[in-house]
Amino acid sequence: MAFWAFLALGPALAGAQHTTMLNLASLPEWQVKESRNVSLTDVRDWGVQPLVDREYGVTKVEIRTYGTAKQTLQAMVEITPDPSSAYGLLTFYQNESMKPGTGMKLAVIGSEQALMARGTFFIRVMRPAKMPEENFRSALVAIAGAAPSTSNALLPPSLPAQGVISGTHKYVLGPVAMQRAVPSIPPDLVGFRMGAELQAADYRLEGQPVRLVFISYPTGSIARAQFTALQKKLSVNQKNGTGAIFGKIEGSYVLLVENAQSKQVASRLMSRLNIKEQVSWDQKPPGTPVTVQMFKLILGNIFLVLLLVGMAVVAGVLLFASRRMAARWFPQSDWARGYEDSIIRLNLKEQ
Repeated sequence: MAFWAFLALGPALAGAQHTTMLNLASLPEWQVKESRNVSLTDVRDWGVQPLVDREYGVTKVEIRTYGTAKQTLQAMVEITPDPSSAYGLLTFYQNESMKPGTGMKLAVIGSEQALMARGTFFIRVMRPAKMPEENFRSALVAIAGAAPSTSNALLPPSLPAQGVISGTHKYVLGPVAMQRAVPSIPPDLVGFRMGAELQAADYRLEGQPVRLVFISYPTGSIARAQFTALQKKLSVNQKNGTGAIFGKIEGSYVLLVENAQSKQVASRLMSRLNIKEQVSWDQKPPGTPVTVQMFKLILGNIFLVLLLVGMAVVAGVLLFASRRMAARWFPQSDWARGYEDSIIRLNLKEQ
């Protein structure tokens, strides 16, 4: 199915995934001139690393050409399983030369292309030569909107913004991206197979760059086991100076700081994280009040009860009719005679 048809079904699919899709050609001045499906290996010249994108769950890729009466530009749209995967691709491919788009969210702009996360879509837009920054930003807003329509609750918790080096934040979901984004820590120590998710960012503390690594696990027991493995292999909290790693465990989270000059410096950075264990409730389907949902549930239960009663009545009628027909056509059969011959009658009389 063409990607345009997929977008046309966006609202219905969004309700099933608890996200709202954006029409990528919402404004008339930028129209889709051409679109074609491609594979990840076909778009290496866009800067794509196929193994990384597959690890984030990319299922479909399309190259689209947008145009106005005077200009054209190309965009590559990758479909991911959920908003956090699209967000992860945005963080993986951004770099220090890219700057956040003014007035835009989850969008960074570089000299050659812009990256955006919009719901389950990860979008790259090639920047036409000599196009002014303001015109390029306006084109991005026209194509994909100024902000995603999904809730921030669907994204991982944010790392501290104070002192972070722009473009260094990475959200990693697997070992391939881990090896390339955070090569200093062996991926097998993180435990991605057990549901680990990792975030890392570089900070400048006291004039020195340090890296904060934040790993979340499904349970506290898994976090404790992995932290023990990290302590043994990386000598966490065992030495000072260049290359030292400090860390701690809080609940189901593991925090590590690389290249800090002392444990005190690392502790100050880790203390900026406001860690809270909480239960995340499923979001309500958009546009459906709770009262309407309850009313539909009650009607469904009533319909089920009536259906079961009706099936019981029909079964009883069929049983009665079959016995009568057997008595007429096969009077000597066990079904027609019922239990008459199987019951022993003593006919006892009181004397």
